[in-house]
Amino acid sequence: MFSFGFWVAVATALTTAVALAIAVNTLPMSGPFCTANCVTYPYADVVGLVPHDYIWMYPATLLASLFLVLMACIHNCAAANRKLYSRIGLCFAAMATTILSIDYYIQLAMVQPSLLKGELEGLALISQYNPHGIFIALEELGYLMMSLAFLFMGLVFVGRSKLERSLRWLLILSAAL
Repeated sequence: MFSFGFWVAVATALTTAVALAIAVNTLPMSGPFCTANCVTYPYADVVGLVPHDYIWMYPATLLASLFLVLMACIHNCAAANRKLYSRIGLCFAAMATTILSIDYYIQLAMVQPSLLKGELEGLALISQYNPHGIFIALEELGYLMMSLAFLFMGLVFVGRSKLERSLRWLLILSAAL
């Protein structure tokens, strides 16, 4: 019988694949990599992109929570002499989940409805289309915390088996990327 942690890992992997597939197909039409039909400051003409450009945030929000649960499962299975690393990783995972969930929730619960109702005052600063805005800054901070969680969780695995060595380097490489 498979453990809870196994099913969380499977759910995390599947949700990652879904979120990535949707995100790749809904890239915002702004920022340094936009080549055609780009939206510009004050990003008020994006109402036609709602909800299309926000769909990826639903699985991404679920993914953040699954990531935290997966890190808790790793912490629970960590050897006693590696619990410090897993606890630190779990703290960074909690910060990442909190930051990313708040960031995505603001976009979904506040920015989208405001755009649809024409309530545009002040949205430029928090819009996902603003490459220098709060959304991007919070997302970067959340993924930095996630990278640190990966790094410390990688230190949990000491490399006794091929699987542990693979997990160690996968997590450390994920942190570096």
